[in-house]
Amino acid sequence: MTTNEPDREHPNGFDWNKAEADVADVVDLDAARARRDGTSAAGHFDVALDDEPQPGGVLVDAPPADSKGRRPIIPTRLVGWQNFKATLRDIAEDVLHRAGYHAVRAPWYGIQAGFWASVGVFKLLGRQLRWWWLSEQYGLRQRAADDNDPQTWYKLHREVKATRTWRGIVLAAELVAVGVGGPVAYALAPWWVVGLAAAGAVCGLARLGHPEDKPILRPAVVAGRYRRVNPDIILRAYYAAGLGHPDKPHQQVTFGSTMSRDATGSGSQVVIDLPYGKTWEDVLKAKGAVASGLDVSVNQVFLTRDPSSHRRHVLFVADRDPLAVPAGRTPLLDGKVRDIWAPAPLGLDERGRKVELLLMWISVLVGAQPRKGKTFATRLLALYAALDPYVRLIVVDGKMSPDWDKFRLVAHRMVFGTVPNSRDNDPVEHLLEVLREVKAHIQEVNDFLASLPTSECPEGKITRELSRKYPQLRVWMLVMEEFQAYYELDSQEINKEIAALLSFIMAVGPSAGVILLSSSQKPGGIGAGDVGRLFNRFRDNHAVRFALKCGNRIVSEAILGGEAYSEGYDASALPNGPAVPGRRLPLRRHRRHPDRADLPGRPRRRRAHPHRRAQAPRDGRHAVRRGDRRDHHPRHARHPRRRPRRVPGRGEGPALAGHRGPARRAAAGALRRYHP
Repeated sequence: MTTNEPDREHPNGFDWNKAEADVADVVDLDAARARRDGTSAAGHFDVALDDEPQPGGVLVDAPPADSKGRRPIIPTRLVGWQNFKATLRDIAEDVLHRAGYHAVRAPWYGIQAGFWASVGVFKLLGRQLRWWWLSEQYGLRQRAADDNDPQTWYKLHREVKATRTWRGIVLAAELVAVGVGGPVAYALAPWWVVGLAAAGAVCGLARLGHPEDKPILRPAVVAGRYRRVNPDIILRAYYAAGLGHPDKPHQQVTFGSTMSRDATGSGSQVVIDLPYGKTWEDVLKAKGAVASGLDVSVNQVFLTRDPSSHRRHVLFVADRDPLAVPAGRTPLLDGKVRDIWAPAPLGLDERGRKVELLLMWISVLVGAQPRKGKTFATRLLALYAALDPYVRLIVVDGKMSPDWDKFRLVAHRMVFGTVPNSRDNDPVEHLLEVLREVKAHIQEVNDFLASLPTSECPEGKITRELSRKYPQLRVWMLVMEEFQAYYELDSQEINKEIAALLSFIMAVGPSAGVILLSSSQKPGGIGAGDVGRLFNRFRDNHAVRFALKCGNRIVSEAILGGEAYSEGYDASALPNGPAVPGRRLPLRRHRRHPDRADLPGRPRRRRAHPHRRAQAPRDGRHAVRRGDRRDHHPRHARHPRRRPRRVPGRGEGPALAGHRGPARRAAAGALRRYHP
């Protein structure tokens, strides 16, 4: 019983019982000192965890269901013809792989089965003899003899004799059945019955004879073994990275969801709630320390900001380093017709999911160090546009490399370098002509769209139907390889004109159906005054940024944008490895652009040779300039018969847009030869 009266032993009147009752928690000082000194036998993180997640929370990737929580009757992988075909293809590939794997090893399987079947014969005989002799009773009879119990011993002896007698009769009958019935069955039964019986006997004896740790059949598909990541390991990593403290109040790291496997099965993920006061920037800076605490590569750790709270994010830990997993061959190698209004395949993300990019209404900037795959990625998107016969392609190669040579066969215009060369006698003047033509096209498109009635063009912009109907509304793609080279020419007046034209095209072009595809290894520090300002304006207005390995964070931010690093994107952190060599894409001229002869501003090409005078003039899509092509292509001047042979029916109009003629099959065959 407590009282407020002063205690005689404590003249100050302090009530110790009441003070102890007011204390919420009593700290175990010994345990706290052990944790602080690291001398505890069972550490703070040595906690036995269940394999299954604890109840409560929500899954990061909820199972597919409607608003009422009902799962679909038919699985998603079987809904739609494309999904159904993909599922059947995956199953067929798996079955064929397993069948081929075991078919190749079938002779070795037969040798092993024969050997272990012979071992199984002796094992079977040993088991039969032990069963007949009842050897397991020997211990009981020996114990009765040791206990000097003759009655028990005699009883066991009579039982073992009787058991051995009738078991011996069974074995004798079995021996007679095998010795007599076997030859009779062999002589009378059909050959296939004998074969099946022999195969079954060999398989059974081999299974009996081989050791448990040495299976005859090896699996054709093995499941990968990955480092296990559980909540306790995640807490250890975050506390080791200084993002919280397990014993300080309000400094514990908590989970906003139950831990689960990713929907793609490529890793584990969970929602993390940092302690109060810790921010998204803190965990970004500590990403390397978190990876060290998880004992995985930093390339396997991915952090995604959660918009609901600045201290919350999603942690995804991949089973394997995504950069070490090949992305496979591009589907564009089939040479089929593509649609620029559909997303273009670009690659795979860290979870192995396909990444697609819709090129319409955007401009793309690709940046990286030399020999890191910049040109390869740019050509991949340009190839997608080249496979659409309704797209007019213009390529400007500032570095004058042979990487874009084969695009002569499909491009409307080509510009090579900044000084006269064997492929372009005046590249700067040709570039100005190209940019002026693009600017005039943009103005013409906007003027034409304004003249259309609202019933046909209600939103005042290009649609797929309009681009197919009107030749002047075709989609254009302007590829600028190493575009910074054209901002550093000797003439400042030309620099200003090029910069102004590019800035205009960047600002107005996407809305008029002009796609810009730019690449650069030096995205900053170019030009001065108005040229530098226009360069930064052109670079910063790209809607989509794609960066490969960069030299430092400043270059990475110049490509990806100033806020990229704060969002967790840093191309300079990509691992160093062998340079990615660009592969020359062997292309053939694909089908002529529908209504190509009706497009404005397309002068006819001069006749190549007297033996071709009877043929109708063709467009010079791969010429640098229409009137000077023979002067810039010595190979064709010396060998006029080596020019691409005209394929009948190329100018027949839009009805051939989906037709795969001889030229299309030839292009597909060339792609397969160069990309086995």
